[in-house]
Amino acid sequence: MKVQQVVPILNVSDVEASFVWFAKLGWSRQFTRDSDAPGAPPGFGGVGCDGYEIFLCRDAQGSRGRGTNTTTGPGSDQLGDQGTWVSIWVDDVDRVHKRCLDKHLEVTYPPTDEPWGVREMHVRHPDGHVFRISQSVDR
Repeated sequence: MKVQQVVPILNVSDVEASFVWFAKLGWSRQFTRDSDAPGAPPGFGGVGCDGYEIFLCRDAQGSRGRGTNTTTGPGSDQLGDQGTWVSIWVDDVDRVHKRCLDKHLEVTYPPTDEPWGVREMHVRHPDGHVFRISQSVDR
């Protein structure tokens, strides 16, 4: 087998609203596919950044849901959210953190140097999906 691409598919409540959220994170709309019902909002779409994609599926393909947890860091109830966790590796976690704060995104775990050799932060999508933004730390 030769893997050519892996694309997460997130169950979202609103594809258009998710496009807006991802734009704040720095991702752009790649495509939309209209729902089969005339006049219904888009049922499927995709966002991309630097050649990577995430698909968004309204009310299908996976689960979503917010828990009552306010943090997603170590020691928190990481099973509280029913959404998907996605790990995204970047060159500057602190720059992403500043962007998230500037755009009023829900940061659930601030940039932290972890004992396993990464600096990471967590940001949560309105449907409960958690994005673990990480970078390697030189030791």
